[in-house]
Amino acid sequence: MTSSNAEQMPEWPTTDHVPAEELARRQGVQPVASVDDLARPGLFESDEELDEFLTDLYTSRRAGAA
Repeated sequence: MTSSNAEQMPEWPTTDHVPAEELARRQGVQPVASVDDLARPGLFESDEELDEFLTDLYTSRRAGAA
């Protein structure tokens, strides 16, 4: 007996489906006007914590490229 994901997936769109544009309108989401809008001062508690994050990020990116 075989099964496929298509059997489990509802037809698109469902009555519960809300387009992304409508969700954004409902939530009052606005486009990013400046990259400064994305800045989060104090996100990392120390320079060492930032360095650890960047090291992990670069390592994971290189691993995906190999």
